[in-house]
Amino acid sequence: GRRAVADYLNRAHAPGAAAELLYLTAGAAASLTICLNALLTPGEEVVLLTPCFPEYAVFVRKAGGLPVAAPCPAPDFQPDLTALAAAVTPKTKAVIVNFPNNPTGAVCTPEKAAALCDVLREKERAYGHPIYLLSDEPYREICYDSIQAPAFTRYYDNTLVCYSFSKSLSLPGERIGYILVASAMQQAEEVYAAVCGAGRALGYVCAPVLFQRLLPHVLGQTADLSVYRRNRDRLYGALSSLGFTLQKPQGAFYLFMRAPGGNAEAFCEAAKAYELLLVPGGDFGAPDYLRISYCVSPESIERSLPAFTRLAEDVLKK
Repeated sequence: GRRAVADYLNRAHAPGAAAELLYLTAGAAASLTICLNALLTPGEEVVLLTPCFPEYAVFVRKAGGLPVAAPCPAPDFQPDLTALAAAVTPKTKAVIVNFPNNPTGAVCTPEKAAALCDVLREKERAYGHPIYLLSDEPYREICYDSIQAPAFTRYYDNTLVCYSFSKSLSLPGERIGYILVASAMQQAEEVYAAVCGAGRALGYVCAPVLFQRLLPHVLGQTADLSVYRRNRDRLYGALSSLGFTLQKPQGAFYLFMRAPGGNAEAFCEAAKAYELLLVPGGDFGAPDYLRISYCVSPESIERSLPAFTRLAEDVLKK
């Protein structure tokens, strides 16, 4: 499985990926925690582009680091290079990026990806030490409208890619993924050795063997992404027509919607009366937004629309 994944990455996504710098893991969460424990010493900082997956901060703190937010502003949630530059300090060891993004569905443009990496290189020169880019890519294949997620290994040598197969194959809970240490990285062999050591120390001794055997047969494959696209279009169109404020997502399977009145906690609580389960955005770093997941059947989307209509009538017209 390991050799097949490395060969596939060499051909498709990450030219220069070396088989000996690939570490199979029990999913992307394991990949991130391993990388952070391999890289961080106590008190070092990790910059998170917010809104972001809430557990990033948990993973950073557990590894002895300090999370620092660099907001990506609405409506498009692209990286704010000024905010990023302000967030990176002499104590910064790493920056975590996630595109397509959970929770916003945003996909970083190639131009922004290149500019983001330019900022990090400038900071490396200024501070005299490597700043690692951790690219969390479980939604990499789930893009719409001919958009592609950026391959940060093409832009920045000090990149580690954290990947999970569970999203692209619609296998939630099936824990198989990998860490790729870019072969062009400074002291790549030493970083890879630290990754392997951290994996063992954390108890991730071996990725699930059954799934390792399946990997050669599923590389480059996805579930039927057209279902996600139809769900996105149907739900986005309906909510927009009802008067809600939201940006059309470019990837992943989430809608990130501004909460009417600005209080996402209260709005999500009110939505429960209509049997709508929405996630307030506070934990993602955006307290006036909420996340709606559309990785459900098209029938579930259709059944939800009358409830959203009643919710809009009762909330937006007050």
